[in-house]
Amino acid sequence: MIWLDLLLFAVGIALIVKGGDFFVDSASFIAEISGIPKFIVGATIVSLATTMPEMIVSVMAAAQGKYEMAVGNAVGSVTANTGLILSIGIMFMSIAVTRKKYLAKGLLLITAVTAVWLGCLSGKLSIIASVILLAVFAAFVYENVRSAKGDMSTAEGKPSFTKKQLVIKILLFVVGAVMLVIGSDLLVDHGSNIATFLHVPEGIIAVTMVAIGTSLPELVTTITAIVKKQSGLSAGNIIGANIIDLSLILPISSLVSRGQLTIDRQGLVYDMPACFIVVLIAIIPTLITEKFQKWQGAVMLAAYAGYLFLVMR
Repeated sequence: MIWLDLLLFAVGIALIVKGGDFFVDSASFIAEISGIPKFIVGATIVSLATTMPEMIVSVMAAAQGKYEMAVGNAVGSVTANTGLILSIGIMFMSIAVTRKKYLAKGLLLITAVTAVWLGCLSGKLSIIASVILLAVFAAFVYENVRSAKGDMSTAEGKPSFTKKQLVIKILLFVVGAVMLVIGSDLLVDHGSNIATFLHVPEGIIAVTMVAIGTSLPELVTTITAIVKKQSGLSAGNIIGANIIDLSLILPISSLVSRGQLTIDRQGLVYDMPACFIVVLIAIIPTLITEKFQKWQGAVMLAAYAGYLFLVMR
């Protein structure tokens, strides 16, 4: 019954959003009290934790043989993060960047998008492309740690905590992880059912409903920043999440699928070009002017809307 599929799909999104919140918060706390320097926690653990929804959805889809959804979710999340979420932030807030700090992430993201697109021209993600993507991920982690270490405070120490707080955080970590897995399973299964009912390819559901669903935490954060008039929206965090979505999630999904991560015509003709275009609009002018311009947000949003129109018509 389609209404039940829609309901369970929505429940899956809710579990992913809230479970991701629990997971990130508790993972960061546990990492810090373990003695891991804060700059390492922020540069690696938090970045990885915030992409867990996309990671689990794509890997589970790949494991179930639903390759269009696995690829569509990863690529679609990057397009949604950039063309929808970042563009909204740019249009309503003034966001300045430092070329020195933004350059590396920007170039790594362009490299990742290019590697995915070219590496899939044969119809499936190539081994060479997977190796390049993993190298991009390694470079991203190195750059994050190097940059964070240079910015860290000299007065750094373990946060104080009680035994009760520790137990609660561990429970939330476990609960968050379970919610992510259950939510992802619901999203993949019922997203597939919805696609069948509507007689549309799973890839369309993946790059729209699933991709936007797994990007909801970033969207909520952006809207909150706008309402509170905080220009501290971290474009770097969104760019970083995009790099992980492509450079880590896709190679792992390919490994899980035993090298059979196939790409359909929609992915090659619409999804990847759209992702490439919005990424270039977000990065190239910003590297030149060291500031996000409102026209960039408008153009990116228009490009994203046009892309959705093309894939859903």
